[in-house]
Amino acid sequence: MSNDLIKSLEAPPNPNIPELRPGDVVRVHVRIVEGNRERVQVFPGTIIRLRKGGNNANFTVRRIASHGIGVERTFLLRSPRLEKVEVVRHSHVRRAQLYFLRNRRGKRATLKEKR
Repeated sequence: MSNDLIKSLEAPPNPNIPELRPGDVVRVHVRIVEGNRERVQVFPGTIIRLRKGGNNANFTVRRIASHGIGVERTFLLRSPRLEKVEVVRHSHVRRAQLYFLRNRRGKRATLKEKR
């Protein structure tokens, strides 16, 4: 009974989001509201973690901004604000959470491409 209620309150999955894995290099297109205008902002980067769990499923994308500053941003998988997610490439990784990338810079922070 209560399980049906929880299922009925769940948001529908976003059809514009493909199958994502940790280590994927992605471009996330997010709708942003500024005053009364709406625009789409692209956030490129590497997925360093994926959290499943129905409605609360989310993924964290990390990129290096200007002057070598690392920026991380977490997106809800089922959010209607996500316009689309493009997977640029898949990387070969051996763990689920790629937090070790936080203390790497430059070429050492790049992951090997999955062939």
